[in-house]
Amino acid sequence: MNKKTTYLVLMLLCTVGFWLFNNFYTPDTYSDDSVKNTEEGRCFTNYLQPSSTTGAVVQHNYYTLSYKEKYEQAEWVAYVLRKQDLTYDDRKRPYFIEDPKVATKSADWRNYKRSGYDRGHLCPAGDRRFSLQAYNETFYTSNITPQKNDFNAGIWNRLEKKVRQWVKKDKELYIITGGVLKGNMDEIGDEDVAVPNSFYKIIVKGRKDNLKVIAFLFPHKESNRPISSFLVTVDKIEKETGINFFKSLPGAQEEELEREIVKNGWEF
Repeated sequence: MNKKTTYLVLMLLCTVGFWLFNNFYTPDTYSDDSVKNTEEGRCFTNYLQPSSTTGAVVQHNYYTLSYKEKYEQAEWVAYVLRKQDLTYDDRKRPYFIEDPKVATKSADWRNYKRSGYDRGHLCPAGDRRFSLQAYNETFYTSNITPQKNDFNAGIWNRLEKKVRQWVKKDKELYIITGGVLKGNMDEIGDEDVAVPNSFYKIIVKGRKDNLKVIAFLFPHKESNRPISSFLVTVDKIEKETGINFFKSLPGAQEEELEREIVKNGWEF
């Protein structure tokens, strides 16, 4: 076999191998499909689930997300947080791995390596210490976003701690969070993972006929201002993201919850 033929055969084998990898490779998984949408799980599939601008909704056992392949991250992650979820179990941090349920493959963790950005959790690992599987699921790369360290460890972390204080009193909260994926954003890694210029978090409590909502929108930078100074309406976040957050609620109730900032019932 001459060199030209050898080269062509190697090229063919590489092409076939690449095709097989892209079509049949299944990443590792932290999930257990035997855990369904029951009291054991903390996924988010009820009437408060937001719209998806991509149709790529992924339901894990302990959170739900909408993946936006163009930006290699979730446009929202939603989960239920209950008072009994707040445990102090000592969990070993696992490896970040691709999300096996994202059809287009979530970003490789190596995109973040030496990028200067943290792998910022959207559903915090600290909210999922109550079981090994729940904790490990937060380390899918579909649940992370590039965040500046001082922001991630600063005001964003202070809001996460405040949410935990609230759930100790209110027993159960519904949380929707993500980066605002639009405009001119920096990118990191070979897959061009977008770096959001701002991040939002929406927290809901109560039952369907008596809901209370509070929403935050933060520029992607550390701040010493109180977190209450970043309160916005849900309408504002919808305008920024193009996501419809309470689409399943009756029209009048949806409009009322989304147009106002109501601090009553939330202790700062």
